[in-house]
Amino acid sequence: MITQVRADSSTFSTVQSFFNKPPVTIAGVILLLLVLEGQLLYSVRQESLTWDEGDHIFAGYMSLKHHDFGLNPEHPPLVKMVAAVPLQSMHLREPQLQNRYFKTEAYLSGRDLIFQNDFDTIIFRARMAASIFALMTALLAFLTAREMFGAGAGFLALLLIVFEPNFLAHGALVTTDTGAACCLLASIYAFYRYVKSPSWGRIAVLGLAAGVFCITKHSAVLLPPMLILLAFTELLRRRQLADESRLHQALRLACVFVVAGVIAVAIMWAGYGFRYSARPAGMQINPPLVSTLGNLSAVEGKFITLMARWKLLPESWLFGLADVRSVANVWPSYMFGKVYAHGVWFYFPVAFVIKATLTTLIFLPLIVYAIATRKLRGWREILFLSLPPALYFAISMTSKLNIGVRHILLVFIFLLVLAGGAAWSLICHDRRWAWPVAVLLLFHIVSSLRAFPTSYMAYANELWGGPANIHKYLTDSTTDWGQQLKAVKRYVDERGIQRCWFAYTAEPAIPFRAYGIPCTALPTIDTIGFGMKLDTPPVIQGPVFISHIPLTFYESGSSRLNPYREFMKLKPTAVIENGVFVYDGTFQVPYAAAFDHAVKSRDLLEQHQPEQALAEAQYAIAAAPDYMLALMALGEAQKALQKNADARVTFEMALTIARSMEPTAQEVWIPRVQEKFAGL
Repeated sequence: MITQVRADSSTFSTVQSFFNKPPVTIAGVILLLLVLEGQLLYSVRQESLTWDEGDHIFAGYMSLKHHDFGLNPEHPPLVKMVAAVPLQSMHLREPQLQNRYFKTEAYLSGRDLIFQNDFDTIIFRARMAASIFALMTALLAFLTAREMFGAGAGFLALLLIVFEPNFLAHGALVTTDTGAACCLLASIYAFYRYVKSPSWGRIAVLGLAAGVFCITKHSAVLLPPMLILLAFTELLRRRQLADESRLHQALRLACVFVVAGVIAVAIMWAGYGFRYSARPAGMQINPPLVSTLGNLSAVEGKFITLMARWKLLPESWLFGLADVRSVANVWPSYMFGKVYAHGVWFYFPVAFVIKATLTTLIFLPLIVYAIATRKLRGWREILFLSLPPALYFAISMTSKLNIGVRHILLVFIFLLVLAGGAAWSLICHDRRWAWPVAVLLLFHIVSSLRAFPTSYMAYANELWGGPANIHKYLTDSTTDWGQQLKAVKRYVDERGIQRCWFAYTAEPAIPFRAYGIPCTALPTIDTIGFGMKLDTPPVIQGPVFISHIPLTFYESGSSRLNPYREFMKLKPTAVIENGVFVYDGTFQVPYAAAFDHAVKSRDLLEQHQPEQALAEAQYAIAAAPDYMLALMALGEAQKALQKNADARVTFEMALTIARSMEPTAQEVWIPRVQEKFAGL
């Protein structure tokens, strides 16, 4: 037995020395990074523009060229500006700004900037630049795992990340999730290196990483509590220098945070051009900052108001923080075919179990086993890789913004770095572990490749039936983010389709006709939001294309509001790239027709034309007498015309429907309808 142990030790000492050779390390890392970049760029070449990318590209372009940070303030500017760098050399036709609500301005002007120019070139260039953050994340993961657990662990972690489907889904998109993962890992790694070997240079690196995080995503507000928690573990472990007391160590760490914080704030101001105002030359952000505070808690509102009053942080960053928190408090969610009017605490745990590869899920107990048996040593390393994502995950569970695992992408990264360390430690203690680890890695790679190149967004592991079944459990950016238009175009061309109907996720922010799809638009939540005028007849002739988000209509907060509820009972002719459902035949769509008339009625009331509003509402009721939106439109029009008795009857009917909604929807709609009785 002793001889065997020595042989194993000798074997893996040889393996470790092989991995530690600089030429082998450099060549291996470069090869894996090239594999990552190849997957990213090939996959996004097959995808149309996704939901948030248009406004991000436009905002980045305007921030670089015109120093305007008020067009997409809900997200800090770094990723957007990096993505827009290769666009600066293009002679682009710019849209005329119209001083609209900032999201409308960014989405629709982004649409015009992209689709009035060579949109394929613009999108690919921007995505290619944005993929830098994915490469940096993978490289940092390797460096972190190598320094903490050895070169072998670094390569295992890198291999896991290079073939992580959720990472591949978002790694080259012009969004902030990959950038956030990169910056959090960089910040935690920088602090780890400081506590290992304190120096002023490492404090500066920590401040730089934290500052870059702050101008990448607003989730950077969680970095200070993470660092404080890690500092507390350092104090508890009492691994001080021989001549340093616990009090002295605490004061030193406090000073580190102050210095790093000053550097981070300086980086933030640099990211916004050292200017408080979000917009240049006296232009005002629309709406003003104060109007975004209504849905915030009292503490959040006071904090942002104080920061703005004293101009301690840039206006655009504060506005974005307020907007993100405001949206997170009111957004509906969808799970297992059920619509919830707000977020649910179990969304991220369940979504993680569905979206993580089986290899990743199996590594969870293996990590625990490796720690419990002391095969994975180094409490500092374990805590630095486990506490930040655990805290982030716990806080995410309290969030009411449940629209995709991309918001916990950084949890995957930390977990896979720790998995690399655990797997390598098990192998080093007993080489027989090499076989199960190799099998797990192979399965991870095969599972990922099965989603290549266009099913990364809709990835689900094999226990849940793979990407083809993800629509049964989740929606939004876990399935359908508007990325399927190129595939829909191929489907239409192959069948010679000249007339069709399309309820598309991102219309009109991303116009499907720009991709050559000859369909007529059907109503969605976003056609309302962007003021698109439609006139859907009560009967339509297919083919009918419906993206998964409109098919669930979850953004309305209740399945009773879904104008496509009958389609969910039908078997589609085809499902295009796991997110666009195709139905052939003749279909009655009374709720979609009523939806359009109800929207027109609302708009006419806002224009102080109650008689015309009443007529539109009556058309809606004629199409679908039991449709809540039609009843609400009719009641509002009757109330505006002082027909109080009629309005009361209408609202009573609406109240009956509200009481039949899902429990979370009842919480929203019953008070809303009851409020309409006031003054009748």
